[in-house]
Amino acid sequence: MSEPEPLQAITRYLQKQHVLAVCGGSPVWCANCFYVFNAEKVAFWLMTEEKTRHGSQFLSDPQVAGTISGQPKSVMLIKGVQYAGSVRLLEEEEEKQARKAYIKRFPVAAAAKAPIWEIVVSELKMVDNALGFGHKLSWRRG
Repeated sequence: MSEPEPLQAITRYLQKQHVLAVCGGSPVWCANCFYVFNAEKVAFWLMTEEKTRHGSQFLSDPQVAGTISGQPKSVMLIKGVQYAGSVRLLEEEEEKQARKAYIKRFPVAAAAKAPIWEIVVSELKMVDNALGFGHKLSWRRG
């Protein structure tokens, strides 16, 4: 059986997880956020207030990078994704679509009024030790 396309394998992993770390700004700051991965757009949707430290940094410098990983006890089961991209506030129909998907995944967010952001991914790299120690899958936009 052949190995799946890198983006397909990475997407399967990202759709099973729910928290990403996102870093950006100056000085650099990192935050953990619940997310929904939109495979069609290769983008993350997250919810956070503009007044948070990371939210205000998103507004001043949209270039971000981060990670998504589980917490296995065995080194041989480690899987994780590193990403880079650009973040923006969603508006109008895009915001409605993303909010609907976000609330479907995280129903408790239905009461929240925080804005929805989109990280358009420019690069993904996944380490999957289950495929061999240090095995990497990579994807770049365009």
